[in-house]
Amino acid sequence: MKKARLLIVMFLALTSFGFAQEKLTDKELVNVIYAMGQMYPDGFTLDLNTMRQPTEGLIVSYKATQNSFDRKSIPAVIKHARAHNNLVGGWYNAEEDKYYFDSNRSFPEDSLAAAVQFARDNDQHTVYVASKDINIWTNYEQRDIRVILDCDMGSSTDDLFALMMLYRYMDMKRCNLIGVIVDRMGKANADIVDVMNNFYGYPDIPIGLETDGQKDTHVWITYHNLPYARSTEGVPMFKRSVGDNGTYMEGYKLYRKLLSEQPDHSVTIASIGLVTTLARLLESGPDEFSPLNGVELVRAKVKDIYAMGGVFGKAVEPDYNFKQAIDFSLKFFELLPKEVDIVFSPGEVGDPLDYRPETVISDMSWTDLHPIKWTYQFLNCNTGQKMWDPQAVLQAVEGDDFYELSERGWVTLTPNGETLFKADPKGNARYQHPGDAVWCDMVLKYIRLMAIQH
Repeated sequence: MKKARLLIVMFLALTSFGFAQEKLTDKELVNVIYAMGQMYPDGFTLDLNTMRQPTEGLIVSYKATQNSFDRKSIPAVIKHARAHNNLVGGWYNAEEDKYYFDSNRSFPEDSLAAAVQFARDNDQHTVYVASKDINIWTNYEQRDIRVILDCDMGSSTDDLFALMMLYRYMDMKRCNLIGVIVDRMGKANADIVDVMNNFYGYPDIPIGLETDGQKDTHVWITYHNLPYARSTEGVPMFKRSVGDNGTYMEGYKLYRKLLSEQPDHSVTIASIGLVTTLARLLESGPDEFSPLNGVELVRAKVKDIYAMGGVFGKAVEPDYNFKQAIDFSLKFFELLPKEVDIVFSPGEVGDPLDYRPETVISDMSWTDLHPIKWTYQFLNCNTGQKMWDPQAVLQAVEGDDFYELSERGWVTLTPNGETLFKADPKGNARYQHPGDAVWCDMVLKYIRLMAIQH
């Protein structure tokens, strides 16, 4: 123990005064790296050029050195690191009670998709984000996740971030966004999605628009003019696929078209707004896309729904999303097939995740022209906007392990918009529990990491 302390003191002295790598013999370097394993049980990364720990970058280990877990293996790790990227790291595997040493590679923090692919190619479980001190899991099962996003775009900005995350998941080949439904009436709201599709490189994702839904719904942040922003010379700032005179397919019709084209029980719906269009889908009859009525079509094609909404626990009070369009919401709850799993994300899950306007703008400083950044620069977004909507998207892609969930049961909706949960192991419904401070910090950092990608 005394020897380990001396080695740590030596390392601290070296890094504090910026001694160059050549000041250490190979034996001393082995001892320092081994000592760092004692000093940093949660893991470390060391740049052999500077003898300091990097403060930014996406750090991924090479497969070639992944079985190095004792002092004798460190020289080989150093040799590999010197031949590649001069980064050495370590981490403690509690299950095996072994401390692993690795040769690492660093990617820019705006290159998450490339870092994740490199990690998977090298059989690594995580990517370490140095600036945010979080790990991103990469050993996920590459499932065939076909997502339809159903949003009330044009009021709160968390819809923008939920959609942004789906594009980034697409970049990482973690899901396939097969369509976006805008359940808030008004062509401008669909035009916002068109701008986002083009900006993030997916201009062909189809968009459906509700035209006979809930009238006069409340608007919190009026960013419906975003698609029509122009420079001082009158040039449109954002590219669009659907022009000012273009049209969108009726929302429930696009649902029917998309669902009819998919394999049975293969579609995930992330519902982060009203359920007006979902209700109209369930009430629909056979048409040119499918001989099935809406209930039959949803029962056949939809695997699960992740819905932002609901108030559970001891509180019994109306849910905002369901209350806004209560007649449509009651119809949705009445007709949703019991075979379709539904997971609710109550507002209190996203309440602590406050992505402040100044942080949003800073995270998007890599470009002068960005639809989300434009919204935050020119509109008052300092309205207590929390990251509610991304929670439904996160679980839809990341899976159940990302959240603490309730037991199974059934949820009924009252005419006042209250969600009543009755436990039953055969039920189709569950709901997310709020996370602790550590979890909330990690999730907000994850959303921010997605935002800086380009």
